[in-house]
Amino acid sequence: MPVVNGVGLGLRWCFLEEVLESVRGRAAPLAVDFFEVCPENYMRRGGYIPSALAEIREHTPVLSHGLTLSIGGLEPQDDAYLAELTRFVRGLGAPFHSDHLCFSTAGGRFTHDLLPLPFIGEAITHVAARAREVRERLGVPLALENISYYVRPGAAELSEAAFLRAVLEEADVGLLLDVNNIFVNAKNFGFDPVTFLEALPLERVVQIHVAGHCYVERYERIIDNHGAETRDEVLDLLELAVSRVGPVPVLLERDSNVPPLSELLVELSRVRSAYQRGLARRAA
Repeated sequence: MPVVNGVGLGLRWCFLEEVLESVRGRAAPLAVDFFEVCPENYMRRGGYIPSALAEIREHTPVLSHGLTLSIGGLEPQDDAYLAELTRFVRGLGAPFHSDHLCFSTAGGRFTHDLLPLPFIGEAITHVAARAREVRERLGVPLALENISYYVRPGAAELSEAAFLRAVLEEADVGLLLDVNNIFVNAKNFGFDPVTFLEALPLERVVQIHVAGHCYVERYERIIDNHGAETRDEVLDLLELAVSRVGPVPVLLERDSNVPPLSELLVELSRVRSAYQRGLARRAA
């Protein structure tokens, strides 16, 4: 499997043509080390979109990040979904697949949201067993992402950081570290993001996500909407994380209010600067 490092961008259809023009040599090369895609946007789809993705991955590595695994759900794993996901990930040549440490199904229906799990021993055992099964069926390493959330589900038996560590160690999977999610939760629930970050099993980090968020006065919460420019405080967390874990792929996510690609590349340069500062701190 290829080793992917550096700073990348979530591939969005609104700038797909510009990326294709670049890889075809009709426009200047893009300062993007890799792209990331959500398999659910490509699976069971034929025609232009998957062929465009195949053309891009011939020139630039592409990582796979899912949305609908519902690793903490109670329903049995969807065999058809996992079979199609396996074909996609292997065809992509991705070194690993990632999804979210959450549940997103209930009563046989998708909630269309990433909902938090209770930080209890029973949930650790349940999720770890499902994660091991998925990893074996995919045939590539699996990583789970720490999510943002807005309510805490029930009384916890252990801290979120300890819960994350226990799940990842029992399942033997990697951590996709989202530093924006740490910042959002820290602000909404009043804890120190640096202390939380340093309590995580950073030796298991295989990728880092950064994104923007917004404050919603109605809820008196900041919301992880992936629809704004990344805050300096989040980039500071990125720098700290990279100084601890070393070179891993760092992704800029933008899913709403997506600006022109030229503006995204300017923001990507800020992310790259924080990444390089982190590497310099680690080397020192």
